[in-house]
Amino acid sequence: MDLTLTEEQQAFRDLARDFLEREAVPHRTQWDRDEQVDLAIIPKMAEIGFFGLTIPEEYGGLGGDYLTYVLGMEELGRADSALRGIVSVSNGLFGKSVLGFGTEEQKQEWLPQVAAGTALGCFGLTEPDTGSDAGNLTSRARRDGDDYVINGQKLFITNGTWAKVALVFARTSDDGPRGVTAFLVPTDTPGFEAREVKGKLGLRGQATAELFLSDVRVPASARLGEEGQGFKIAMTTLDKGRVSVAAGCVGLVQACLESSVSYATSRTQFGRPLASFQLVQELISDMSVDADAARLLVWRCADLIDRGEPFGTAASKAKLFASEAAVRAANNAIQVYGGAGYVDEYPAEKYLRDARVMTLYEGTSQIQKLLIGRAETGVNAFV
Repeated sequence: MDLTLTEEQQAFRDLARDFLEREAVPHRTQWDRDEQVDLAIIPKMAEIGFFGLTIPEEYGGLGGDYLTYVLGMEELGRADSALRGIVSVSNGLFGKSVLGFGTEEQKQEWLPQVAAGTALGCFGLTEPDTGSDAGNLTSRARRDGDDYVINGQKLFITNGTWAKVALVFARTSDDGPRGVTAFLVPTDTPGFEAREVKGKLGLRGQATAELFLSDVRVPASARLGEEGQGFKIAMTTLDKGRVSVAAGCVGLVQACLESSVSYATSRTQFGRPLASFQLVQELISDMSVDADAARLLVWRCADLIDRGEPFGTAASKAKLFASEAAVRAANNAIQVYGGAGYVDEYPAEKYLRDARVMTLYEGTSQIQKLLIGRAETGVNAFV
């Protein structure tokens, strides 16, 4: 499926795909085995423009519209979802938080580094006991003169061991979600420690970390937004983050479709191509429909964002459908491959492992259904 794109949008998508076919696809299996993306690809991705999408030119970015951004995220998801996560968190969750809520000094300090790929950011929200219940996080920040002193622990933080700066959410009062404040914390600050989480099912090449903050002292100028605004910052940013995840899932579904078609048309059984069997065609047709439907939901979100319209519920719908579609497509791809799909000589098993987390982070499928239900009924099921 292809809706009308501008020449610039089409050119960026073609550039992104060509780059990733050369620099990522041939290496992704080894990165998974090593549990480590080759970080030499980061400056190359920055040169292409991945880290500068939607960051204004005055801060070193490319500027540009949100549809171009989701096209980039789709191509990253098609090539290797681990790379999509690196960009989505540094450029998206971190960069868009700074762009939307930062002071001019904070923007000038961090956004050019993010856009250039010389600094990765991470998003320190999730804690061991607060995933979906982010409003009740327990990390604390105590005011001490002109500084804040932060103590707490974060879990499942993408880019955590690679990041130069962490956006850390901590409690400055006991007033529930209204007591959460956001801070920009350089990761070389004394008392800040990141430990990588190993043994993940998928996204193995991507650094996922546990963060420990022990009497981490930052100046008041490191606060992002006002005291008590942290939960609003997190939720506002996560709306766009969900669009990014959904776009990556579109790419993952597309990858499942393309690889399944390639395998089914080249592999023979019973003297016939696999693609000639009706039930194999059913598996492939389901992937094709899911790819188109998910892409339309994502592009609708991008259009709403570009026009300055409310998009939160649309983002929940896109994230819910696209993430569940990615799991379905990856499962179907393994079925098309048969036993070959169960080994990493072929990409199908990686697609399934990478897809599975998409229904969990940046709001589980269940959370998305509650958000959609609240929008439809006006009744809040969270309380």
